[in-house]
Amino acid sequence: MAENESAVAEQSTEEDFQYEVNIEDAGPASKKVTIEIPSDRIAKKLEEQFKELRRHAAVNGFRPGHAPRKLIERKFSNDVKEQVRGTLIRESYEQAVEKNKLQVIGEPEFDNPDAIKLPDSGSLKYSFQVEVQPDFVLPDFSHLSVRKPKIEITDANIDQAMQNLREQQGTLVPVEDRGVESGDYLTADVHVKVGDEVVTHQHDAQLVARAGRVAGIQIDDLDKQLDGLKIGEKRSITAHAADGHPNEKMRGKDVEIEFALKDIKRLEQAEINQSFLEDLGFENEQELRQALREQMEEKITEDVQTAMREQVNNFLVQNVQMELPTKLSGRQADRVINRRAVDLMLRGMPREQVEANIEKLRGGAQDEAIRELKLFFILQKIAADSNVDVSEAELNGRIAMLAAQRDMRPETLKQQLTKDNSLMNLYVQLREQKAIDKVLEQAKIEDVEIKPGEDATAATAQ
Repeated sequence: MAENESAVAEQSTEEDFQYEVNIEDAGPASKKVTIEIPSDRIAKKLEEQFKELRRHAAVNGFRPGHAPRKLIERKFSNDVKEQVRGTLIRESYEQAVEKNKLQVIGEPEFDNPDAIKLPDSGSLKYSFQVEVQPDFVLPDFSHLSVRKPKIEITDANIDQAMQNLREQQGTLVPVEDRGVESGDYLTADVHVKVGDEVVTHQHDAQLVARAGRVAGIQIDDLDKQLDGLKIGEKRSITAHAADGHPNEKMRGKDVEIEFALKDIKRLEQAEINQSFLEDLGFENEQELRQALREQMEEKITEDVQTAMREQVNNFLVQNVQMELPTKLSGRQADRVINRRAVDLMLRGMPREQVEANIEKLRGGAQDEAIRELKLFFILQKIAADSNVDVSEAELNGRIAMLAAQRDMRPETLKQQLTKDNSLMNLYVQLREQKAIDKVLEQAKIEDVEIKPGEDATAATAQ
C-alpha cells in the first residue's frame, strides 16, 4: 500500500512541475520562447535513466541489474545524457506550448541547436522561435450582401451542347491531300530551343490546331501559325515563356518551337440518328436534349454556389485585418498550387486543363499564397467557432464522385490522394466550403441577372 502511495505522490510531483518559460513577440504571428531547465530536474531525470538502464543493461561479467553503477555511467554516459536531453526538451517544449495556449504552425526553429547540451553543472537554458496562428476579429456577417446569379438556359445553349456532344462522339479521319487547317488533330515531334540549345522536346506530341499550350506556353494563334503545314514538313515559331515557367532555362525568354509534322486528322462529327441515340441510351432526340438541359442545370447550380462562395472569400479578405507569419507565407506558395489543383479537380476539370491552370498560377503564386493563407486562417476559425467538420462518409462521398468523373474505382483514387498528400487537402477544402456556407446562412442574398462578361463574384457590405 505504501508503495502505491509513493508512486501516486511521484506522479503528482511530475504533473505539478512547471518549467520557467519566457515568451516574447518575434515579428508578425511569431513568438520567441525561452525555457530554463533547472539543475535538480536534470539530475533527477539522469538518476531515473541510469537506474532504469542498470536494471536491464547487459554488461560482460555481470548479471542484468548487478553491474556497478560507476561502470554503467562510464559505459553509457553519453547515450544517457543525449536521451535525457531529448526528453527534457520535448516535455518542456510541449508544456510551454500547452500552458501558454500557443497555436503553433509548423516546426520550431531553435537558436543554435548544436549548443543545446546538458551542462556538467547548473541549469540548461534554450530558446526557439515558432510561428503561431495570428489574432484577428471576424466581421459581422449580417452586413454581407451576396449576389446570387440567375442564369437562364436557352435553346441556343442546348444546341451548343448538342454540337459539343457530336464532336466528342466524332471520328478522326486521316488527311493526306492538304495542309493543316484550324481544328485539325496533329501528331508532331516538338523541339524547344533557347538560342542554339534544345531545352526540351517531345516526340509524337498530340496537338490540336487551335489556341492551346505547347511546352507549357500559351499560344493563342496556333492554328494560324501552323496553317498549311503538310506532313513531312517542319516549321518553327517564336513564343515567349512566362517568368514562372516550370522549366528554369525557359523562364522569361523568347523561345523557338520547331514542329516536325507527322500526321493530320480531321474531326468528322457524329450524326444525330437513331443508332447514335440508342448507343447513348436515349429513345429520341428530345429525350437527349432534356438530359443535356438537366446536366447543364446541375452544372449551373454548382457554378452559382462557387460564385457565391468566392464573394464570401473576397469579403473576408477585404474585411479581416491580420499579420501573417512571414516564413509561412513564403512556404505557402507550393501549398496554394496543390490546393488549387484539388479545387479544379473538385469542379470536374479534365487533368490537362488542371495542369494548364496550375502552370499559369505559378507565375503569381506568391501573391496568391498570401491571399490563400489569410483565407485559411479565417475559414479555420469560422469552422471551429461553428463546430463545422467533415465526416468520413462525406469525404468518401466526394471521393466517389471524383472517381466517377475519372472512370476510376473510389478505392484507387483514395490511395492516389493519400500517396500524394492530396487527401488532407481535400478534407480541408470540404471543411472550408462548409464554413463558407455557414457564412452564407447569415448573409443577405440578392438574386441578380448576370450578363456575359460581368463579374459575378463581387460582394458588397451594407
